Amino acid sequence: MPSHVFADHAAAQPPERGTVDALISQTRRLRVDVDAVRRDAVADRGDAEGRWQRALCDLAVHQLNDLDDHLAQLRDGPPRTGGESAAPVVPGDAPGSFNGGRDSDEPGRGSLLSRVGSAEWNLLTDEATWSCELYDILGRDPAAPPLSLDEFPSFVHPDDQPQLTAMVTDCLIDGKPIDGEFRILRSDGRERQVHMMGEPVLATDGSTASMWAVLRDVSELRRSQRVVRESRDSLQRHRDIAQTEHRLAVALQEAVLPPWRGPLRLPHGGPGRLDLAAQYLPSATSALIGGDWYDAMELPGGDALLSVGDLTGHGVAVTSGMAMLLGALRGMAVAGAQPGHLAEPGRIMGWLNQLLDATAQPSLGSAVCCRFDPATHLLTWAQAGHPAPLLFRDGRGRALTTPKGVLLGATSGAAYEQADEQLRPGDLLLLHTDGLVPRRDRDTATGLLLSLASRFAKARTAQDCVRTVVEECGEAPREDDACLLVARV
Repeated sequence: MPSHVFADHAAAQPPERGTVDALISQTRRLRVDVDAVRRDAVADRGDAEGRWQRALCDLAVHQLNDLDDHLAQLRDGPPRTGGESAAPVVPGDAPGSFNGGRDSDEPGRGSLLSRVGSAEWNLLTDEATWSCELYDILGRDPAAPPLSLDEFPSFVHPDDQPQLTAMVTDCLIDGKPIDGEFRILRSDGRERQVHMMGEPVLATDGSTASMWAVLRDVSELRRSQRVVRESRDSLQRHRDIAQTEHRLAVALQEAVLPPWRGPLRLPHGGPGRLDLAAQYLPSATSALIGGDWYDAMELPGGDALLSVGDLTGHGVAVTSGMAMLLGALRGMAVAGAQPGHLAEPGRIMGWLNQLLDATAQPSLGSAVCCRFDPATHLLTWAQAGHPAPLLFRDGRGRALTTPKGVLLGATSGAAYEQADEQLRPGDLLLLHTDGLVPRRDRDTATGLLLSLASRFAKARTAQDCVRTVVEECGEAPREDDACLLVARV
């Protein structure tokens, strides 16, 4: 049995009002701040993280409402018992109550007087004393007599009655404090969650004279906590899915893009070789992989085919679409480069456009396709809504004149023009996708790359040129991923 004896709670004196009033004011100011966060920061977000943030704000509001109400009760003194006369209280208008927009037509919401109640059961006289608030929590007629300890479980959900019986028995027999929750079934049919705290009140001889308890309706608080848990779990599932998708996209991209570990020389053993190097630059802000690609292949007959492109969007679907498009480009190039025929870049662009236009989920893409003849050093190229290749020669650079060509998948039956450029030994060709620099700098991207001409002239290999570009652009906070391909004659 506990050694202390409960003082008569009805005779307790409230603490100094000034201190409690200051705490109430601080609580209300914090409540306003939380409302501002909920309104300004997360009100318009519909994703999983936004729902989780809103749920946390709602939970904080409920906690602050409870704190405000409890401080008001601490300031105003103990609650009235059922036998005392009391003026009717309008929910939300109780002294110290901070309704904060809470509904007042539900039990357990509104003012403090409908959310926290107390009871005392005298074991010597079999009398029970309830506060008015407990009648309100249980939905019981205030004119009815309070229920005895034996009758009280009739308001408790059948599944929770054994728990309540065990708590009361432990309190009365072993002197253990009561601290637990259970569901109650109100007379109006509504179910509420109640938190009960209590202890035995000892007589002067140390025997148990009565049991005193405080019951608090925590239905809305538990609902908010449940929403927080569900929102947090939903957010975690979204993150897990995103991480899985990212890993799949990376694996697919690595399987498709050429696994270069240094310069490649195409065609193999030919007189007009191309020194090639490329690099993929991931986005600095997106966790998802995009549809950027680079490719270089030797065609039947010895010509080299170079391409870079970008399929719009991010994620596994886009990366798989890029893989399909790149595979189709290789197949079309090989099929169009049979003896007596050339793989015309403009024709390849037209075929790719038809392919994207006919897919089950149409998408848009941009690309550059170049064919290089090592015997004549002639470059023939076409583009589909893509930045033009940059040509560097003798320490100077310029963008090639762009032939006409719309985005892949933009319109059916589009025609793509071609352009020819005569290259020389020592020339350097730079192909890239438009995510190489931040969007705000796109207008100056060409100028930035052309400004590297003098450094390219001093570079010994194509790989050195790639390193130079990465030094200038690799650390920029790109919103999109990018590909870079450098070919040196």
